[in-house]
Amino acid sequence: MKLNERSLAFYATCDSPADNAGFLYKRGERHTAYHRRWFVLKGNMLFYFEERESREPVGVIVLEGCTVELCDSAEEFAFAIRFSGAKSRTYVLAAESQAAMESWVKSLSRASFDYMRLVVRELEKQLEEMHWKSAGGCGSCQGSPSSWKLKPLGPEQSPERLLALPTVLPKENGCAVWNNSPGADQLPDNSDGGGHDSEGNPWPPSLPVCRRALSGEAGSARAAAVESASTFCQLHEQYGREVARLRQDWLERRRGLQ
Repeated sequence: MKLNERSLAFYATCDSPADNAGFLYKRGERHTAYHRRWFVLKGNMLFYFEERESREPVGVIVLEGCTVELCDSAEEFAFAIRFSGAKSRTYVLAAESQAAMESWVKSLSRASFDYMRLVVRELEKQLEEMHWKSAGGCGSCQGSPSSWKLKPLGPEQSPERLLALPTVLPKENGCAVWNNSPGADQLPDNSDGGGHDSEGNPWPPSLPVCRRALSGEAGSARAAAVESASTFCQLHEQYGREVARLRQDWLERRRGLQ
């Protein structure tokens, strides 16, 4: 990104919120005298002005590759911004109170992109640990949280394909023991081995009492799942008719306007 004095001046004085702002005493580069300047921190840029009402900043300090630490100075509440490098300049600033100094040191220490990257990594790590703990009761979960990946569904396992497939009924002795019709989970009493269904097919042999109970429980659970799917289909069809009706009304109104 290319920057120039005009763009920097606009960014320094625009209405975007500042991370910190206030008066600080800045020690000169050539002279050790301190000058009171108005400082504005926006992102990783520290602007300073001669006065609070100044329309352009006197200078800007880009807070990358630096450390903020307390230092010994003639002024009270002094701290320094030190850059790595043999010929890099060290900026010595002083606040007007202990609370102001602590506030500025904290804000400046958190202004760099390096600090933001560390924060993002730490938050990602905590999020992964939360997912890991929430799935801790699953004995089949293996591997670290970072290795979790969702497996895409194949064509034969897509939701549309699953809805289109016929329902597989539980079977006993090679014959389905229930179906979706009301009361079908109750097998007919066929202890004598005779009888036929509505289509003329012979009834399967009757089950023992204990196995009938198990089949009835499985049928109830399966019936609940099928009922949910049928309810979804009914809602889909109902809303589909409503959308079609609204679209037809819109087309008629459009023709009327033309």
